[in-house]
Amino acid sequence: MDKCIKFGEYMRYLLDEEKLAEQGSKIVRALLEAQSPRLSHIAEKMMGKSASCYKAIQRFLNKVDLKQALLRCYQEEAEYVIGDPTEMVRYRAPKTSYVGKLSDGEASGYWLMVLATAFRGRAIPFSFITYSSRTIGDQVTSRNQEHFRCFEAVKSLLGERPLVLDREFSYAELMETLYIEHIQFVIRLNLGDQHRQPRLIDAEGEPIKLFIRPGETVIRRQVYYLGTVQVNLIGYWRKSLSKPLWIMTTLEPERGLELYFQRMKIEQTFRDCKDLLHLPKLMNKKQHYLEQMIALTLIAFTIGLWMGEAIRDVVYGGVSSDQVQGGLLGKSTIDIHAQPKWLLYSGLFVLLKQKLRLSADEMDALVATTASAFAYLIYGNVRSFV
Repeated sequence: MDKCIKFGEYMRYLLDEEKLAEQGSKIVRALLEAQSPRLSHIAEKMMGKSASCYKAIQRFLNKVDLKQALLRCYQEEAEYVIGDPTEMVRYRAPKTSYVGKLSDGEASGYWLMVLATAFRGRAIPFSFITYSSRTIGDQVTSRNQEHFRCFEAVKSLLGERPLVLDREFSYAELMETLYIEHIQFVIRLNLGDQHRQPRLIDAEGEPIKLFIRPGETVIRRQVYYLGTVQVNLIGYWRKSLSKPLWIMTTLEPERGLELYFQRMKIEQTFRDCKDLLHLPKLMNKKQHYLEQMIALTLIAFTIGLWMGEAIRDVVYGGVSSDQVQGGLLGKSTIDIHAQPKWLLYSGLFVLLKQKLRLSADEMDALVATTASAFAYLIYGNVRSFV
């Protein structure tokens, strides 16, 4: 990773105190260089003795609410919000207080539920919660209530923006809550056993049987899911797929399907955080510090992605430094036929894995323009990122 990159230019927009921003920038740089969120690995990449750096990171974590800092990455003019949980396996920590059993009932770990807004082929996280079978049991709660907790924390931010969710959220209690709270949604219907589809009725109270052929699109408006929640339903079966998609939404059906296809952006973010930043390596004993380090890793991911995308545009897209800001804040205008290599890499991969070198002057100009664009991300007044 290029030593000329000044991460302090970014951290100042997330942390108001200059001294904390400078400390945070050093930790973020070290985290990206280590490609690991573990404190010992980060400390080894910082200047000075590892033991002293380790303690400095701990002091920083005790001074800053990093989940609140991450919340600043919410894009106020985003068209939609993507929500998704991912399993975080912790094989070596079955007795840790926040570690429970995952979906298979055998592996130890916890769930990371993230809310994010789209940015190019990825999604920028702005809020999250962690929970597990053990924390649910200890707190006399449930998975559904954890989902509510995640949405409740950002309800005032959502406004008219629809939530785009996968099939594990297609349960009536959640959908009824979203409907009552006037939160628009796009949710994939969980069919489970194809021979036992969920109860769907039309406006006249007649049961609906789902039927679609490969290559078809089927639309049903004013359908009642489980007889209670009114939605529009759209089915789509791409010929290359073995099964059709059925999407429930409070939007127009075609728009709901279009937005659902954008959900994969958050899956790409999870993949980058796990494969490039090795997020599952976190080994904190307490859930509070776990969440602090997750927030820090997601901040590092966002800054690394932002800077990496700019480098990607310059090196592989043939874009000049003064044109980068427009590409980051709007839809890319790069001619992929003339610049085919631009499609091969993500911004974070370019930053962390490729030995690309720009001159000091070029890098200074690029940092200045990308930091200015990052300010628009934090403070709003930007176009929707697609």
